[in-house]
Amino acid sequence: MLVTALYEATDPELCAAPPEREAAAAEAPAQAAEPAGRVGIVLVSHSREVAASTAELAKALVGTGDPAPAAPAGGLPDGSVGTSADLVRRAVGAVDQGRGVAVFCDMGSAVLTVKALLAEGFGGSDVRIADAPFVEGAVAALVTASAGGDLAAVLAAADDARAYRKL
Repeated sequence: MLVTALYEATDPELCAAPPEREAAAAEAPAQAAEPAGRVGIVLVSHSREVAASTAELAKALVGTGDPAPAAPAGGLPDGSVGTSADLVRRAVGAVDQGRGVAVFCDMGSAVLTVKALLAEGFGGSDVRIADAPFVEGAVAALVTASAGGDLAAVLAAADDARAYRKL
């Protein structure tokens, strides 16, 4: 068999694909390539420390050593408590790898700020607010994004975190 296979591999006529296979390949629609990268996660909190520590906790709980991109956008640029549209924009830009960005907000003006930014648009990026618990949702989302889940799967995992029972 090995000799026959070697012989056939050296004969161009035997190696040529049958015409029907070539025609079928030419007629097959080209599949759209999925963008490289993973879904990004942004954590918007009124507190720089809360956003940063939640991002670090989520990364640590991924367990692979190669978590999807996650960035905090907490507090105001001077470090005080509040929400900064500029910090949110920069965080989205930092984690956007072309597969979408899920944004987690702690409450109040964080949500309003992100909604206002969504109304303006993020330059064609698919950015969505996750309607989920801040910490548990961020962990579930980052684990799913790190495993290669698309934006819909990441948001669904975050939403499922709402049902995590403690008792």
